[in-house]
Amino acid sequence: MVMETTSAATDKIRCDACPVMCYIKPGAAGACDRYANHDGKLVRVDPHVILERTVEHGGKLVPFSRTEDWDGKIVHEPSTFVTAIGAGTTYPDYKPAPFIVSAEVDGVDMVTVVTEGIFSYCGIKVKIDTDRYLGPETATVRAQGEAVGHVTTSEYGSQMLSLGGVHHLTSGSKKEGRVTCDTLMDLANCKAVELTIDGGATVVVQAGQPPIVNGVKEERMRVGCGSATIGMFAKQWHGKVDEVVVVDDHITGVLSEHQAGKLLDIADTGIKMKGRRSTPGRYFQVADPGTGWGGTNISDPLSILGPFDKKEAKAGLTMLMVSTTGEHSSYYVLDEALSPVETEMPADLKFSVERIQENCEPALCTVLFMAGAGGSLRAGVTDNPVRLTRSVKDALTRVTSGGAPVYVWPGGGITYMVDVTQIPAGAFGYVPTPALVAPIEFTMKLTDYAALGGHMDYVKPLAEVQNGEDVRQLPWQNPIPGPRA
Repeated sequence: MVMETTSAATDKIRCDACPVMCYIKPGAAGACDRYANHDGKLVRVDPHVILERTVEHGGKLVPFSRTEDWDGKIVHEPSTFVTAIGAGTTYPDYKPAPFIVSAEVDGVDMVTVVTEGIFSYCGIKVKIDTDRYLGPETATVRAQGEAVGHVTTSEYGSQMLSLGGVHHLTSGSKKEGRVTCDTLMDLANCKAVELTIDGGATVVVQAGQPPIVNGVKEERMRVGCGSATIGMFAKQWHGKVDEVVVVDDHITGVLSEHQAGKLLDIADTGIKMKGRRSTPGRYFQVADPGTGWGGTNISDPLSILGPFDKKEAKAGLTMLMVSTTGEHSSYYVLDEALSPVETEMPADLKFSVERIQENCEPALCTVLFMAGAGGSLRAGVTDNPVRLTRSVKDALTRVTSGGAPVYVWPGGGITYMVDVTQIPAGAFGYVPTPALVAPIEFTMKLTDYAALGGHMDYVKPLAEVQNGEDVRQLPWQNPIPGPRA
């Protein structure tokens, strides 16, 4: 880090870790709380994190042969990995990365280049497992009243949010940028954040935890759409009930009309559904979206039915109505006027509802951090940045974030996504420009690093980094596959 003293106050030092360029008094930290003035020296407040994969940290050796000197490895992988957490940045990007570390892995000389990237072009993708309606697509998502993102297209059993991005960080009011930055950092660090959706719900999101929608903790994600549920459980209903309606905001299923019912020779019941018929036994738009039955706005499932056809229906006909999670269910018998009358559900049908619930996976929030690393931070790796991008695309360089695997998008640049639950706690920070600070590592063969114009004069052996000051060694969790030779 470059350190400058002011003419007005010689006890201050100037930090150049980000564009804010704070002047920091002795014993104080900068605006980001990441760098401080310690006895006139600029220091990183958080320790540099190194991951270790050892038996003492919970690793298990499961031998598959009787070779006595086998160490338990079935793939080539390092036992120690230097992350970018706490490493520092390359800003203002003319200088090499804070740590360029070499190590030998199974006879191959490898190098890992680590830096904490400052990302203005970043965001969070949130997958919320719930059948409940959160809000219309493109609706604004707010935190503390400020716009921080929008609702995007729903996926199978989940509602999706896109949060952050450069426009919310830089193009709105100063408060919008600050709140957006805080929201992204909290979510990335696996903290709970309350979000409100214009024209929709209030939801508490936390990575790896159930969502809380309008104050209610979600337990299960749907087993499938209404039509899929009919297909899965038709045989279990055959002979036990005359009709089944699986209520769903998207595709409501009707057993007697569905192809699965036809193949089981289930007789027509004369049922009449509201909404728009798609194909036999599959109905769209039976109700408006909401937080009731099957993600609709209804509390009375009979409201989606029309009168039964007198030519086909008969008194005593039985009907089960159930939601796609099994959370809601009712059993009916037609009276002499062919009107459904709610009746106590038989035990075998209760079992089928419980089977639907059993087949629903736990509802969770998934938080993916997404950022573009195709910009200037590449200069900390090589003096010819485009070669790093090409090396990543050619699979010569492996990208990780805090030791966790990332997905790199095809196309230009190095745009990546990472599951924040796979990264050690507290890995994300911020600078008040505003922008997020996130760890990123590039691992490759030493010969490939030299070929792409790497900063070879700054390569350090692993042992030197391990023995450095303010280093924190953490267990390398089994689910996290490390960079490999």
